[in-house]
Amino acid sequence: MKLNVFACCVAAPMIASIALINVIDANPPYYVKPIEDENDYARVLELSLLFYEAQRSGRLPKSNRVHWRGDSALEDHGLNGEDLTGGYYDAGDFVKFGFTMAATTTLLAWGAVSWPEAYTAAGQLDEVREAIRWATEYFIKCHVSEYVFYGQVGDFSLDHTFWGRPEELNTTRPAYKIDPEHPGSDLAGETAAALAASSIVFRDQDPEYSARCLKHAKELYRFANRYRGLYHEAIRGAAQYYESTDYGDELAWAGAWLFKATNDTMYLEDAEHHYQHFHLRERPNEFFYNKKVAGVQVLLAQLTGQQEYQNAARAFCDFSVRQQKRTTKGLLYIDKFGTLCHAANVAFVCMEAADSPGIGDPQEYREFAEQQIYYMLGGGGRSYVIGWGRNPPKQPHHAASSCPDRPAACGWSEFDKDAPNPQILYGALVSGPDEADEFHDHREDYVYTEVTLDYNAGFTSALAGLLQLRVKSTT
Repeated sequence: MKLNVFACCVAAPMIASIALINVIDANPPYYVKPIEDENDYARVLELSLLFYEAQRSGRLPKSNRVHWRGDSALEDHGLNGEDLTGGYYDAGDFVKFGFTMAATTTLLAWGAVSWPEAYTAAGQLDEVREAIRWATEYFIKCHVSEYVFYGQVGDFSLDHTFWGRPEELNTTRPAYKIDPEHPGSDLAGETAAALAASSIVFRDQDPEYSARCLKHAKELYRFANRYRGLYHEAIRGAAQYYESTDYGDELAWAGAWLFKATNDTMYLEDAEHHYQHFHLRERPNEFFYNKKVAGVQVLLAQLTGQQEYQNAARAFCDFSVRQQKRTTKGLLYIDKFGTLCHAANVAFVCMEAADSPGIGDPQEYREFAEQQIYYMLGGGGRSYVIGWGRNPPKQPHHAASSCPDRPAACGWSEFDKDAPNPQILYGALVSGPDEADEFHDHREDYVYTEVTLDYNAGFTSALAGLLQLRVKSTT
């Protein structure tokens, strides 16, 4: 793959120090047009979805637009030889973590269900469906029987002995599962939610596939509810990286999504039971793969219109907008890992709340979301989206994009090199700055430069929500 990069092709007069970038990928071409508006949500939405293509594992389709990627991990299989190819690599490495992949898919599907007009306006409706389907096809493969689900492929410690292209992986890739003797209610519940939400995305476009997703969602929810346990106790290696602290929120989350997908009141009754039993009424201060309570509260408020859930959702968003810690430049600050992910997720879920009657001040929540996303796109002085805006990150902690064009070798020397990644990982939202708005653009500083599936999920859906507002204002 050849890259011709014309950076700093500056328009006269130069507007707000924005570098205009025109990147041409050959065979076939993928074009990034000059940046004229930092808040061009449609363009950033397109790039964010392109990031997911860069994370694909398995045999790539002919429509693949990321030309420095090829087929990889074609030997991924279960303990009995089951085909576990496909899905997404979690981050800059090559483990497939089912828990975060499912959480990512649920958020992408929620945004697509809520704001399809935005995706249509951006010309990205097919792309978001493909991004979701790449995950759901993998989940269905992993669900090898009613009460057996593979939740991880690859071992993190083994994976981290390798730095290079996924197409050249030379490490063992064991597979790990949950079953009745080794349950994982959080993993099975989140995957059930992802498949239920996705079934709504495909309901009109592909009814047969929608029904297939829903069948697996129901079975996985039954598995999660009947055999209780934390998935990282079954998949021990996950505890160090994606530990789950509870499974009550995933059970309620799955029940709520199944009710939305089926209109079967049994699932709503279950969701409300879990909500009470696991004390989910208390106000959380975050919303991410391990803490779904805020999402449960907003979704139940949307589904029922009941004041209890409306009040809970309002309490979360009011706290986040008015009281939660901010950096000097206004970024919501929850954690040093995934700083921008946390802010984007809150922005997204409070935009969902803004669309729901009876939950707080819609204008306040939407303005908050716009401020947070604007910070990420350049409002804080620089862009945190790779390949976009003013001075975007150039050294993401991402092995594949650190490699030069093939057939040149790639290894740990590329990790150590203090130079921009040769391949541009378009659309990836990095972990982000610290609480002082400081950012270190160095590959080894993964606290700042890490990229992951779930870092982009709420961001992508928040972009869709903001674009939807623009679409409505012009119609």
